[in-house]
Amino acid sequence: MKLNQKFNYPKSIRAYLNGQRIYDVNSEKLPSVTTILSATQDPEKKESLLRWRAKIGAKNAEKITREATNRGSAFHDILEKYLLGKLNLDLLGDNTLERQMADQIIENGLKNQVSEIWGVEACLFYPKKYAGASDLIAIYNGKPSIIDFKNSTQLRKDEWNFEYYLQLSAYQMAHNKVYGTDINQGVILVCTKDLMFQSFVIDSERLKNYQEIFLRKVDEYYKMQLNNN
Repeated sequence: MKLNQKFNYPKSIRAYLNGQRIYDVNSEKLPSVTTILSATQDPEKKESLLRWRAKIGAKNAEKITREATNRGSAFHDILEKYLLGKLNLDLLGDNTLERQMADQIIENGLKNQVSEIWGVEACLFYPKKYAGASDLIAIYNGKPSIIDFKNSTQLRKDEWNFEYYLQLSAYQMAHNKVYGTDINQGVILVCTKDLMFQSFVIDSERLKNYQEIFLRKVDEYYKMQLNNN
């Protein structure tokens, strides 16, 4: 795979404003994609999370969440270094779970699928609406794609990826809007703690559906902000 820096992705400053993550991009302070999704989350999902916390206890819930966050950060860092050519693949003694999970993604989801890399952890923004950072923008199996890496405690079903697909659609819209591209494929590459690999690929028709849902959430988010001011 080759690195082709054909687009000038902006530098951004990630910050928090009123407890919410924002991106300062081109003098615009924009809410992150995850901030919008969190603020407009389905009440049923919020209730489900509260029930889970109550069932296992607040301390255990915090511990599990913190471990998953730390694991995800390390896992993403390894993949970023690999894609930028900064990872020593022959490093002996690196048997951490995160490294083994990243190796599964590399061997099964990147080596033979990605031919050209456009951006890694690239800041994307939709003017006056939102911003975020895409794990990977690349040619995947011959098609320009937005790609995200996920770690999971178990094998996933397609229907569990609703918010992941909303993220992909948000990044796709932002890239196409700002750079005039026609990216119409989204890819989720997953590795579980048991080192099981999965890939989920969604095409243009499915992405259009998620675009519409996400844009409604953007409108809902800004209405909520007006009501809170």
